[in-house]
Amino acid sequence: MEQRHLGRSGLRVSRLALGTMTWGRDTDAEAAAAQLAAFTEAGGTLVDTADVYADGDTERLIGALIDDIVPRDHIVLATKAVARRHDGPFGGGASRGALLAALEASLTRLDTDHVDLWQLHAWDALTPLEETLCAVDAAVRSGKVRYAGISNYSGWQTATAATRQAHTPGAAPLVSTQVEYSLLERGIEREVAPAAAHHGIGILAWAPLGRGVLTGKYRTNTPADSRGASPQWGNYIEQHRTDRAARIVQAVATAADGLGTSPLAVALAWVRDRPGVTAPVVGARDAAQLRGSLAAESLILPPEIRAALDDVSKPDLAYPERHLD
Repeated sequence: MEQRHLGRSGLRVSRLALGTMTWGRDTDAEAAAAQLAAFTEAGGTLVDTADVYADGDTERLIGALIDDIVPRDHIVLATKAVARRHDGPFGGGASRGALLAALEASLTRLDTDHVDLWQLHAWDALTPLEETLCAVDAAVRSGKVRYAGISNYSGWQTATAATRQAHTPGAAPLVSTQVEYSLLERGIEREVAPAAAHHGIGILAWAPLGRGVLTGKYRTNTPADSRGASPQWGNYIEQHRTDRAARIVQAVATAADGLGTSPLAVALAWVRDRPGVTAPVVGARDAAQLRGSLAAESLILPPEIRAALDDVSKPDLAYPERHLD
């Protein structure tokens, strides 16, 4: 698998990241082990998780699998903090106390002495940004965090945080932003992607398959064994089942037929090669489904197909982005 630099940093990661949000809940240890083995055997290195996934069980599972499946220094281990874990004073948020407590807890669950990429899972409007970023800097200086990133930040939040780090002596630069990005969700192109490009921040795209909708499996109905049929994930999927989405899904299916590949591969290749994107983050139900994503590694979309997909999925722009465009 091709390796890419994460933003303007020296950190190299695979251009496909393994998402683990369902591990420890919908994905058991055996299935998770099979996914990790298939991913690393294909040359994948970036494994992404968060402290709140499955109430911490995801991190525990990853910690138990590392070394049994792959040597620790053969993967880039990424996790996140900020989301609410419990009701205590340090149970969530981006205060110094909460962040450093979250980091220690993640290291324990992951059974490691450091994480390669530590991401702020969301903006915390109740905590001064200076306090949050000072905690990030302290974590990097301690050696327990090697690189720092953000997630789900708006354009102005991205630019503000990156500017502070760039102009504060000794501060850790932000190297990544993890945001939703797919043919169905191109909102980051308005402000987030330009801010990331300006500050040398690499984009990690979550939900690159439009929460599964771009695979085409929801075109006529909701499969009984799909996430869309579950009480936990039904509304999450339903947000991308619109008339606009149906037109885009049809265009993806037509492109896949013409190229002799799957809609999944087309949708994934489109995101993977968008400007500024370092890696899409792909989650899977099992190893067989993951191999479908891995098979897209060799696919390069012809310019005419990419242009057609760009056109059918083009987001509506408002002032001032429309004026600048």
